[in-house]
Amino acid sequence: MLIRLSALLALVLPFVIADVEFLAPAPGASEPAGSTITATWQDSKNAPALTSLAGYTILLMVGGDTDATSKQVPTVPASIAGNHNLGTSITFTVPVTAGPPDKNAYFLKITSAPTSGGGTVVNYSQRFSVSGMTGAWPSPEIQAAFTATEGVLTAVPATVNTVTNGVPNAPAAGGGVADGQYGVSYQFQTTGLTKYAPMQLRPGSTITATNTAPLFPASLFTVAPTYLPTPSIVTTITQSVTFSVTSIVNPASPAPMPSDDMQKFLARWRD
Repeated sequence: MLIRLSALLALVLPFVIADVEFLAPAPGASEPAGSTITATWQDSKNAPALTSLAGYTILLMVGGDTDATSKQVPTVPASIAGNHNLGTSITFTVPVTAGPPDKNAYFLKITSAPTSGGGTVVNYSQRFSVSGMTGAWPSPEIQAAFTATEGVLTAVPATVNTVTNGVPNAPAAGGGVADGQYGVSYQFQTTGLTKYAPMQLRPGSTITATNTAPLFPASLFTVAPTYLPTPSIVTTITQSVTFSVTSIVNPASPAPMPSDDMQKFLARWRD
């Protein structure tokens, strides 16, 4: 049994130590719902250094050990935003109705943007419990993610690092349509004269989604106690679309003109 446990830890630990290393909530901890929960972290000594990171957002997650199988828990607020140069801890509250209780079901996802260059780095805390939960999941997708790992999984998704090491507009590691500055969340772009907005999403032909949560976190803001300096941002560039649309001429024959009372009425006004 000890050999099997040691082998499991050997597989999990390489993914724990990453750019932002969470200290709290501790692995396996039990945090109270409806009360203040404190998240703290430190520099993991891996690149990029914590001092080279600026804004961040934190989400409460549930589900599998990959990004595709984990889902955001719609807490209040939906996301927690801050800046690394203001400290390495933050407090938040999980409402008791945000979801059901289960051992080690929850973990934190922090997405950080660099002070210069493009890309982001995504890190995860270890799993912990939230006691006193009395709610149900608001969507089938979150319920499925929760059920698939209920009480049986200890691993979390691996770190995803697409920081471009201070090279503006350089393609981020891994490629994709949201490379370079376009891959940095809008609220994280706080320096320079230009902001870069990602390509607009192409709507589908039918409405199938049941989760009405926002696609992107709320914009980061700070309440100003005094007058602020002149804004430095002067323009926003939106990423060009990469999809194409094909149009054809409607081959149907036009309908004949009406011959009923309405047509007679319209004919009265013909000059």
